Amino acid sequence: MRHGQLSDAPDVVVVGAGVVGAACAYYAGRSGLSVAVVDRGPVAGGTTGAGEGNLLVSDKEPGPELDLALLSTRLWRELAAELPPEIEYETKGGLVVASDEPGMTALRAFCAAQEKAGVRSDCLPADRLRDAEPHLAPGLAGGVLYPQDAQVQPALAAAHLLRASGARLQLGAEVTAVLRGPDGAVRGVRTPQGDLLAPAVVNATGTWAGRLAALAGVTVPVLPRRGCVLVTEPLPRVVRRKVYAADYVADVASGSAALQTSAVVEGTPAGPVLIGASRERIGFDRTLSVEVLRRLAAQAAALFPVLAGVRVMRTYQGFRPYLPDHLPAIGPDPRLPGLLHACGHEGAGIGLAPATGRLIAAALTGTPGPLDARPFRPERFADGAGEGEHGRAGGCGRR
Repeated sequence: MRHGQLSDAPDVVVVGAGVVGAACAYYAGRSGLSVAVVDRGPVAGGTTGAGEGNLLVSDKEPGPELDLALLSTRLWRELAAELPPEIEYETKGGLVVASDEPGMTALRAFCAAQEKAGVRSDCLPADRLRDAEPHLAPGLAGGVLYPQDAQVQPALAAAHLLRASGARLQLGAEVTAVLRGPDGAVRGVRTPQGDLLAPAVVNATGTWAGRLAALAGVTVPVLPRRGCVLVTEPLPRVVRRKVYAADYVADVASGSAALQTSAVVEGTPAGPVLIGASRERIGFDRTLSVEVLRRLAAQAAALFPVLAGVRVMRTYQGFRPYLPDHLPAIGPDPRLPGLLHACGHEGAGIGLAPATGRLIAAALTGTPGPLDARPFRPERFADGAGEGEHGRAGGCGRR
C-alpha cells in the first residue's frame, strides 16, 4: 500500500517500541485509548535492548528526576504483580561505596538529602560492608545501602508491556513523515506500509528522538551517549546487588563528550555479572574500543577482586538518549498540537518508563497527572531554558 490509509485508525500512534514507548502504550491503553506502536526495528531494538535493566533511586539527587523515579518505583512494583515473572523483576537493592573518608562524608550528606525526599537508605560503616557484599575489596571507607533499587530484564519487560497494552504493533516500519491536517495539527505518520492516521503521535524514539522531532518541524536536542557493558561467564551469586563507587556519580552529570569510565558491578539471576559503566559522546559510532574494555575490567576487579580471574564472555554497546540538562522531555509539544514527546531519559529510561507512561496517558486524556510535569516540558530548550533551570545541581546521577 503506497501512502494509503491503514484501516482502524487508533487514538494515538506511539513511535518507538522500547520500554518507554511500551509504557506509554500500556498506560494509554489502560486509560481507554486505542493505540498503535510503530518502530523501524524489533521490540527493544535500540537503547532498551542494550540496557542493564536498572530501576534506581540511589543515583538521583532531590528534584524532578527523583520524583519521577520514586513514582516509577511504586509503579514497577505494581507492574511486577501484573506482568509475567519472565520480566525478572528483582528488588535486590543497590550499594554505593566510598573509597576514603572524605568520599564517605559526602555520601552521607547526599543520602541525608535524599531521605527528606522519600528515599530509604542505610549508612554502612566499613566493618559492615562485607555483611552486605562479602566479596568487596578490603580498605573501603563505607557505603550506603538503598533497598528501593531494583532490576528488570528490559527487553522482556518492554515486550510484556506491549502485549498487555493491547496495542497494534507495526514493526520494521520507519516513520518517514509526521502528517498534519489543514489546521496544522498532527494527523498521523507515514511509513512505507502506508499512512497511519491518528490525532496524537508520541515520540518515544530514544536516541533518534531528535530526528523524529525534525520530521515534525520542531527541535528536541537529543544526542547519543555511548556506553559499553561487559558480561562475564555464569557465576554463583558473588555480587548480590548493584554496586558502584561513589566517585563515579560525577561522571554522569558531566556534559563532557570525552570518555569516562567508572566501576558499576551487578549480579543477575541467570549468573553472569554485568560490568559497566562507560560514557562518551561520539555520535552513533559502534567501533569496539579495547581501551574501554580494559578500563572497565580493571575497575571492576579493583572493587571485587574475586572477578580478576573470571572470563568475560561478551560485550555489548548502546546509546543513551542525552539531553543537555539531564532531564527527559515528557509531554505535549505546544509548537505542534497533537505531538507529544517521551524521550531523553539518558541511561534511566528503563527505570523511569512507568512514570513517563502515566504522564503521557494523563496528557492524552486531559486528566490530572501523577506529578508536576513542567520540569520536563519538551519546548524548554527552544526558549532558553535547560541547563541550570531544572538540571542537576551537584551531579549525582547514575546513567
